[in-house]
Amino acid sequence: MQLDYQNLLANVSDGVYFTDSERRITYWNQGAERISGYAASEVIGRQCRDNILIHVDEYGRSMCGGDCPAAATIQDLNRREANVFLHHKQGHRVPINVRVIPLTAADGQVLGAAEFFTEIRTEDTLQRRIQELENLARLDALTQLPNRRHIEQELISRFHELGRLGIHFGLLFLDIDRFKDFNDAYGHDMGDEVLRTAARTLRASTRPYDVVGRWGGEEFVCVVRNVKEPQGLLDIANRTRLLIGKSTIHAGEKMLSITVSIGATLATDADDMESLTKRADGLMYRSKMNGRDRVALG
Repeated sequence: MQLDYQNLLANVSDGVYFTDSERRITYWNQGAERISGYAASEVIGRQCRDNILIHVDEYGRSMCGGDCPAAATIQDLNRREANVFLHHKQGHRVPINVRVIPLTAADGQVLGAAEFFTEIRTEDTLQRRIQELENLARLDALTQLPNRRHIEQELISRFHELGRLGIHFGLLFLDIDRFKDFNDAYGHDMGDEVLRTAARTLRASTRPYDVVGRWGGEEFVCVVRNVKEPQGLLDIANRTRLLIGKSTIHAGEKMLSITVSIGATLATDADDMESLTKRADGLMYRSKMNGRDRVALG
């Protein structure tokens, strides 16, 4: 009996694609379509770096140059695995685990590479989390993130945890840069898409035990648990900033970028919710005044 490998690969839930030795895509399965949003007809014959997947690492650094796992595997024939963020067709970033193997002919000639990729967070987990929030009426309708009411309850819980158990936490206050310009130049529908794209990247890049939500307007907050040192909070804030900065939105023929200004601060025993959020908000405005697309820590 001969197996129909192409039919098998077409129906697995993981994303699978093949490239030739020049990294042009030659095969693209249904799993790749589902995870990336790109149909096979849109990518076959193109290189993955041609505004398609554009993998970046957790710090937002492009991997399409010297750090590309597929290019390295084609070069030395070694298998590779990495956790990266791919570029979804809608513009946001999706965390995936990629596994790359070389493709060779019987005589050893290098034909290209095969990449298998899986979403790090399962859709079932996300759907359960969304359902729980909807049941509590604490979900922002536009961004599908927790709303301000939910974040305030989260902060109350974290302050109780800080007082009883000494478990430290921090707060990130984020504001989308030049948001009014998006609305004025492209309309409010585009402004809404900017908010949704930023929210999707925030949700995908947040650690499982942190909580990110929409505070109001173009402002978001992230409650960062189990962080005690300023440098640790700063690293998380910059990682978030860089990943959002690598998200894009299509406006006709144009590809628009999003940046955020962030205020980052650690909660202290002397704080309450009002003092903490006020300090984080003030630090965010300091980032704005210092040129935007940066983090102010205090």
